[in-house]
Amino acid sequence: MTDTEAFERRVREAKRRLDDRGDDALVLFPSQNLQYLTGFAEEPGERHLLLFVPAAGEPVFFVPELYGEQISQESWIGDVRTWGDADDPVPRIADIAAELGLGGGHLLVDDTMWALFTQDLRTALPDATFGLASEVLRDLRIRKDDAELDAMARAAAVADETVRDLRAMGADAIGLTEAELAAEIQTRLEQHGGTGVSFDTIVGSGPNGAKPHHHHGDREIQPGEPVVLDFGTRVDGYPSDQTRTLVFGGEPSEEVREVHDVVREAEQAGVDAVKPGVTAESVDAAAREVIEAAGYGEQFIHRTGHGVGLDVHEAPYIVDGNERELEPGMVFSVEPGIYLPGEFGVRIEDLVVVTEDGCRRLNDTDRGWRC
Repeated sequence: MTDTEAFERRVREAKRRLDDRGDDALVLFPSQNLQYLTGFAEEPGERHLLLFVPAAGEPVFFVPELYGEQISQESWIGDVRTWGDADDPVPRIADIAAELGLGGGHLLVDDTMWALFTQDLRTALPDATFGLASEVLRDLRIRKDDAELDAMARAAAVADETVRDLRAMGADAIGLTEAELAAEIQTRLEQHGGTGVSFDTIVGSGPNGAKPHHHHGDREIQPGEPVVLDFGTRVDGYPSDQTRTLVFGGEPSEEVREVHDVVREAEQAGVDAVKPGVTAESVDAAAREVIEAAGYGEQFIHRTGHGVGLDVHEAPYIVDGNERELEPGMVFSVEPGIYLPGEFGVRIEDLVVVTEDGCRRLNDTDRGWRC
């Protein structure tokens, strides 16, 4: 299947779901949803750049004139309407909506659409009602196709190679600041074929590792302390997300060894619980039970995992209360952690893809602490 065929298939399915629900259209702006349906990737900007996907009729791009040729070349959408900087885009939006029969319809707008553009949609379409695009696209995006899985596997392989590089540094990492090690991680990711970082790299050394989203700072890495390393890159727009907790020099304390063993066992229990038909919350429970049995339940302060796709965090969420049954093609993280404030933290994370009879990890590097 070509890229164009894949995007066309996704739009057809989105239109079918709109029709089944009685919704009239999707209205998207620069986002992962837009990229998912068209192949066009761009950051949001000050100008109105919108995609109308009606339940009945063909999609229409409404874009700034300076994007016209680019979008025509980079997406499969044939109907591209442009507006100039001297124009007021709101009346043009109203005209397109009227042409598509959306004036009094129910429109699902991008969840992340800026207030400026949603307000202008309301101005252009005073009789319309609005919902969120995720009502249709969440379940469409939750199962990855072969091309998506291939891109994510390659991004995971880049992260694996970078973990191997970090282990090879060993004691040479002692004395580096967290920020310096984060910069080294980005360099290695790009050297191995990744595109940038998929999120702000986390390097949490010593007591900073007890803050799950510490990111990185000026603290120097010390011998014998655990360092939480959570990072990823992108390949063909799709991310990796992997965490290892390493000790770069010296020997860790007995408590660090114990906690690391518990987290590693919990991560394995979570992975072992993954198969079609089980609920997302049951995977969370499998990992959490190990940590609670070891007496650290109060120190596991976040969900066990999150879905990964074009967004680093998306459905399904592996958390207590989520009764969604797992299906082949879903991709999510399994990442239990234990955090002892003022002392240290340990987290281990892999991405898994649900298969027909279980799951497979996208990451395959050693999960121990030793470099």
